[in-house]
Amino acid sequence: MEEQVEMVGKAFVDHYYHLFDNNRTALLSLYQPTSMLTFEGQRIHGVDGISAKLNQLPFDQCCHVISTVDSQVSAFAGGIVVFVSGSLQLQGEEHPLRFSQMFHLIPTGQGSYFVQNDMFRLNYG
Repeated sequence: MEEQVEMVGKAFVDHYYHLFDNNRTALLSLYQPTSMLTFEGQRIHGVDGISAKLNQLPFDQCCHVISTVDSQVSAFAGGIVVFVSGSLQLQGEEHPLRFSQMFHLIPTGQGSYFVQNDMFRLNYG
């Protein structure tokens, strides 16, 4: 079971950041009306709000480099909590920015998952 949870967490992370870096609007398919995002302390609810936030970020292109992915089974039946650390390189910037992000994945019933909770923070210092 642990092996499968780690595999799903890693596959999700690869998919999420590939979409973020190459086709950010496609991220909407990963969220549902009940989804919540906390982005640098700002709380956002639902697909429309999350879409607006992600697509109004002040940069068009970036590249995520993932350092760690930790996954655990959640108390929600079949759910998975995924914690990510890494860096992102913005186009035209010399230094990458360190970040941490947490996802709570919930099974859809069709063999896939959606993001119920998403928390993102830049790591300064």
